[in-house]
Amino acid sequence: MIEVKEIVRLWLDGRSQREVSELTMADPKTVPRYVETARACGLDRDGDLAQLTDELLAAVVSGARPQRPHGRGASWQALAGQQEQLEEWIDKGLTLTKIHTMLGRRGIVVSYRTLHRYAINQLGFGRRRTTVRVIDGEPGSEIQVDLGRLGLIPDPATGTKRALHGLIFTAVYSRYMFVYPTQRQTLDEVIAGFDAAWAFFEGVFAVVIPDNMKAIVDRADAIEPRINDAFREYAQARGFVIDPTRVRKPCDKLRVEDVFPTCARTSLLERTFGILTTAGHGRRRGAG
Repeated sequence: MIEVKEIVRLWLDGRSQREVSELTMADPKTVPRYVETARACGLDRDGDLAQLTDELLAAVVSGARPQRPHGRGASWQALAGQQEQLEEWIDKGLTLTKIHTMLGRRGIVVSYRTLHRYAINQLGFGRRRTTVRVIDGEPGSEIQVDLGRLGLIPDPATGTKRALHGLIFTAVYSRYMFVYPTQRQTLDEVIAGFDAAWAFFEGVFAVVIPDNMKAIVDRADAIEPRINDAFREYAQARGFVIDPTRVRKPCDKLRVEDVFPTCARTSLLERTFGILTTAGHGRRRGAG
């Protein structure tokens, strides 16, 4: 109310709308809206300031302010519709300036100030996250599994290059790691990778925490994920429990997330391949 009163007072005092905008630091588009509403409410620029009563000022504010049935403007509602995407971008470490640009490419045009307010109020942007120490548990109790792209390798049959992926198994307690290279992500290939890992570790871990790969998880859900029936039967036969991570929550499997970038950089470095054999290889990292 005080800011609006200052806008109207300066206008009644004979100043131009541009001067009013500069003096009050109000948006140049905002000042004309309040001025036109003041005129519609009967304020006369030739009159004195006594005509600017509290009742008349309240009418100006009510008439000029856009209707917000949900308590927020259209820009805020547009950002609310992108909540999940905004969370993903912020989790990836994108700056708000970059996010503002990417929203514009999607046709979501909002002011940077509105985006900044929304990110702080709704997404916790800029707040320091509470660090919770995770207990590693007992040796052999838990292993984390991730599937990711390692790079490109030549295909002798076609003369082109094909993508090489890797199933990465990291023991939570010792950080002992096993990598199973594969060019397919089928159920049979994933099971073959698990069997190779059990042979490498010389035993089966009690709990497996996998990424939400299609060969293992049919439907991802934070509370009730749907596990592939065939893989569940495999887990029952080998005697381990499946506890998949939440979608887009890398903190649920940090032990394997921490080693994946290093594995992706070094797995194909200075190496040549003829025909890929899925034999897997292990690497020791901070074993204890």
